[in-house]
Amino acid sequence: MNQNKLFNRTRWQLAISYAAVMGLILSLLGFGVYKAIAHAHWVAIDRELESVAGTLHDSLELKLQQPGRLEPIVNELLPNLRLMGVKGITEQLPSRHILSAINQGYYYIRLFDYSGKLIATAGDYPEELPAGFNSQYWQTITDTKGNVYHQISVALHTQTQQDWGYFQVGRSLQDFNDYLSTVKWVLKLGLPTALILIGFASWLLAGLAMKPIYSSYRQIQQFTADAAHELRTPLAASQATVESALLTPQLDEKEAREILRTIDRQNRRLTQLVADLLLLARMDNQVIRDRPQLCCLNDLVSDLVEELAALAIASKVALTSSVRVQQQLNVVGNSDQLYRLVANLIVNAIQYTPAGGKVTVILDCNHIEAIVQVQDTGIGIAAADLERIFDRFYRVNSDRSRNTGGSGLGLAIAQTIARAHRGSLSASSELGQGATFLLRLPL
Repeated sequence: MNQNKLFNRTRWQLAISYAAVMGLILSLLGFGVYKAIAHAHWVAIDRELESVAGTLHDSLELKLQQPGRLEPIVNELLPNLRLMGVKGITEQLPSRHILSAINQGYYYIRLFDYSGKLIATAGDYPEELPAGFNSQYWQTITDTKGNVYHQISVALHTQTQQDWGYFQVGRSLQDFNDYLSTVKWVLKLGLPTALILIGFASWLLAGLAMKPIYSSYRQIQQFTADAAHELRTPLAASQATVESALLTPQLDEKEAREILRTIDRQNRRLTQLVADLLLLARMDNQVIRDRPQLCCLNDLVSDLVEELAALAIASKVALTSSVRVQQQLNVVGNSDQLYRLVANLIVNAIQYTPAGGKVTVILDCNHIEAIVQVQDTGIGIAAADLERIFDRFYRVNSDRSRNTGGSGLGLAIAQTIARAHRGSLSASSELGQGATFLLRLPL
């Protein structure tokens, strides 16, 4: 197939198209996965901040007594508490209790009075953060170094429900951004790798997909060439006969009749060949379109043995039948086609059996199938030819063409009819030991 430019180009086009479609699908899928991961982590950060802020907020409001003033006990709740010049706590006290989330290294806390003035900070507070206050619930801010932070702001009240100020809990998004960067790199490296593998797989799959097409194409080529050859032979013979007759100055009645017989013989051969070709074309890959009917194989076999007895006698071959069942074997199908199938097998066996030989037609069955065997004691078929004897126009040897006048379509037609009836046709043989054709048809 690689030597055929048309199929090779088509294979490349299929592989590239498949890889492009899969690449687009994987790109969209990767983008969706990235967005889903980012959203899931962002939601987790929000929930984490809300949980930490809620816990600290409730604990702080129980300790605050005056607006804008921090009580000394607040230091027990917040690690690394640093005051920004307000009265209340004048020095940093050793912490006795540190909330685990705040101690993770990327959380910070800011306390503002009600006017928005920064009172204190805690946790891992980055000095580069903008000092301005924003009372929005959720904020994403950037420091002077370009680092990004996410924070939540809530109002604080004293024990007596007086407005104290605002409480902010934020965290660095460095770990979040690092994780997303890793995901991006995995997707950036994984997508080209996947495309390379997909391209290779596409090339192989395109080759597998085109194999039956290429095989059919080659069969059509061979079939066309063989059909043209078969048609050309009788046409050439007829043409030569006509030209010979035209070149003869005077033809007597005997010569004229001989010429007409030759032309008639060639025309009959052409007619039969065209009919066979039309039958094969009509039956290819089709079920039986005629109205199905019951066909009795017992009657079919006995009728054929009786009708072909004259041909067997003329060839000095003994033709017999052996029915090994007591009941009638009925199959559903086209009786004319089944008649032709079995007739082709019997005629083929008679033609290839030397004088004094024997052809036996055996009818048998199992639980689900009717079995018709045609055995002969003829010249046999070589093992190399057994796989191809059902091919159209295939001849085992040239002797078949000269002596039998066959076109090489008989067994091909028989095989096509058998398949159309959901049956099977096979052959077994040894050179010089005769051949057996086995037909199985569902009851």
